[in-house]
Amino acid sequence: MAGLMQSNPRLGIGLMIATTLVFALQDGLSRHLAGAYNVVMIVMIRYWFFGAFVMVVAARKEGSIRAAAATRQPLLQIGRGLLLAAEICVMVLGFVHLGLVESHAAFACYPLLVAVLSGPVLGEHVGWRRWLAIILGFIGVLIILQPGRGVMSWAAVFPLAAAAMFALYALLTRYAARADSTATSFFWTGTVGAVALTLVGLWFWEPMTGRDWALMGALCLSGALGHWLLIRTYEVAEASAVQPFAYLQLVFASLLGITVFGESLRISLVLGAGLVVAAGLFTFWRAQRAARPG
Repeated sequence: MAGLMQSNPRLGIGLMIATTLVFALQDGLSRHLAGAYNVVMIVMIRYWFFGAFVMVVAARKEGSIRAAAATRQPLLQIGRGLLLAAEICVMVLGFVHLGLVESHAAFACYPLLVAVLSGPVLGEHVGWRRWLAIILGFIGVLIILQPGRGVMSWAAVFPLAAAAMFALYALLTRYAARADSTATSFFWTGTVGAVALTLVGLWFWEPMTGRDWALMGALCLSGALGHWLLIRTYEVAEASAVQPFAYLQLVFASLLGITVFGESLRISLVLGAGLVVAAGLFTFWRAQRAARPG
């Protein structure tokens, strides 16, 4: 496997673009279904399929489900799984109440939160250049939300909370990687989320129409396809080569929000999102540079 890793950046970039497109379509389907049914129920059904997919992938990589589940840090892995499941529910609420465009624009600040939290969570050093980028990125968030001008909606709390939760999830994933394999963390992410959401979501079950069950099936398949594409992306290319293209999900989701759901695009939102993305790319570049030996 090591010989195949990091060998085809062009293919990796293509796979990352495909990944962001599939995940944007998944967000659009989630927005539609969660607008008609209970959010927890929709995410629960999505997790049933995702959990099964995770078990298959992890078992193939580790040799068996038992090997994939083996961990010396179960509380950490359970916490990660619960955090991601809750984050997805909160983000979908943002899609419903705020829309795809503004939700993704605000959520784009999560790499900045990763940089902020990397010190207290992982003990990493954040230099003054990254702190400057973080400050500029949060200025971009304020430009997006425009507090004090009557533009900011109470629903903005959903993508901002989701960004904070996802940032913490990303850091805990890096922390877990010190003792567990990627396949093990992937296994716990899917199975813990599926179990937790089932315990809650069954209490909010609502009957669905045949058409919406078809869309639900498309949502489940898009989730599995997106994660498969993401796995393939990191198998063929370095993270530094493909990660900047992950921001295309913001572009694709915004186009979907405008063309399908009739959302609008404010100039201030474009400027703010541009500043947030630029700051996020800079912090990622600085982190990659700091991680290089020598």
